Amino acid sequence: MKTGHTGTLDPLATGLLIILMGKRTREASLFLRLDKTYEVRATLGVESDTFDSEGEVLPRSNSKVTREELDRVVKEFHGDVWQVPPAFSAKKIDGRKAYELARKGLGVEIPPRKVSIYSLEIEEFQFPHFSLICDVSSGFYVRSLVHDIGERLKTGAIVTEVRRTRIGPYRLEQAKELREILSCAV
Repeated sequence: MKTGHTGTLDPLATGLLIILMGKRTREASLFLRLDKTYEVRATLGVESDTFDSEGEVLPRSNSKVTREELDRVVKEFHGDVWQVPPAFSAKKIDGRKAYELARKGLGVEIPPRKVSIYSLEIEEFQFPHFSLICDVSSGFYVRSLVHDIGERLKTGAIVTEVRRTRIGPYRLEQAKELREILSCAV
């Protein structure tokens, strides 16, 4: 049976991924435009070429950040914002995925795009680690958000965990494990 998914998850990411089967695969673009919710865990004071712990991690700063400083910066990210997707992403450049070009060491220039942040909450903070929950528009890159927070704090920051918990009206609690779906298909 023909199958397709409705949006790529980063290699580090877990959570909700909508799979369409049969004639429903034609509807993939409708699901791609839905808003999403993510839970993200990040670390301050380091950077990487992929904006997460999967890339080459380099120390950036030993400067300690307070909860108040993090609160102040996070409040700057609300509503419509311009965001540059990571070079290591599935974003298409001249018909090729950006990560394919970046892995070859080619310069990757991705223009900024307007995305929306509907809500952004700090769940935990224990320097140098923090976690966020964010409700965002389609096309949003959590890794870019964390990178941008690190830049504004002048310390650097990378994603260490990310989990997609909602796509439009669909929630992770409603999802089926892949092995459960495959056992029904037999």
